[in-house]
Amino acid sequence: MQQDNDGQKKGVRQAAGGDASPVVVGLCVPTLNAGAQWREWLAALRGQQCKPARVLVVDSSSTDDTVALALADNLSVHVIPRGQFNHGGTRQLAVDLLGDAGIVVFLTQDAILAGPKSLEKLLEAFDDPSVGAAYGRQLPRRGARPIEAHARLYNYPGESRVKSLADAGELGIKVAFISNSFAAYRRVALEAVGGFPSGTIMNEDTYAAGKMLLSGWKIAYRAEAGVYHSHDYSLLEECRRYFDIGVFHARERWMREALGSAEGEGLRYVRSERAYLAQVAPHLIPAALMRAAGKLAGYRLGLLEERLPLRVKRAISMQPSFWTIR
Repeated sequence: MQQDNDGQKKGVRQAAGGDASPVVVGLCVPTLNAGAQWREWLAALRGQQCKPARVLVVDSSSTDDTVALALADNLSVHVIPRGQFNHGGTRQLAVDLLGDAGIVVFLTQDAILAGPKSLEKLLEAFDDPSVGAAYGRQLPRRGARPIEAHARLYNYPGESRVKSLADAGELGIKVAFISNSFAAYRRVALEAVGGFPSGTIMNEDTYAAGKMLLSGWKIAYRAEAGVYHSHDYSLLEECRRYFDIGVFHARERWMREALGSAEGEGLRYVRSERAYLAQVAPHLIPAALMRAAGKLAGYRLGLLEERLPLRVKRAISMQPSFWTIR
């Protein structure tokens, strides 16, 4: 990959903290048939003023031109069998493959860097030696509808913040909120908590962030570092997704015990969404309330997953492959 040497050195120096010993910055993107948007993703990466020293594509045996386009941009590509993909395990594989990187950045294939300084601004979080992980702001994708847009505006506000365990009293379980679509991890902090878990249905990023907080590290949110990334989930997809979140919380009880419940945050979200829609699209309020009910039902069902037959869990889940070996 063609490197902007001055920009790269600047970013590495910042990631290391001041003028300390340089830290190598690696970036990983897991891919599967990235499609037409992949060209835009690659172009946004090429446009960064601060470029990572290494870029690794971990591809789950795509059948389109994902790999060919990555190779044409001189990116490193590691192909795995499609059935081998695992949210936490695949990311940990990338961390291991980027073994010389002191900071590892993760982007998803549908998260488009919003400006030429997005990576630089994210890496600046590591100037603070107490920060173990940082994540950037997700902006609604072009053409996003109001309900979809609000989800990003609520979860990714315009003010940066550094969170520690002391903030759990205010934020509850959301103190561990982070995103696997655009986040970076200090290797020593990630290794100190055992890396990414391979046995979780999802939220491997939240798992790692929660462990870091409990170990004394801080999590930085960088509003100046943006990507365009949002999803237009259907009502059924929302319900299935929140079922999986419930499964995660049921299996990782330590998070709710140490950080707090998730349901209070859900009520705050509903109030915010209703106020937002009242201003921009009041006709969507009934649909939003139906979605909220579906998400709550899915989440509570996920909390009770131990009582459900395997075939039912596989049918409800957004990650049916997770249940094939369980």
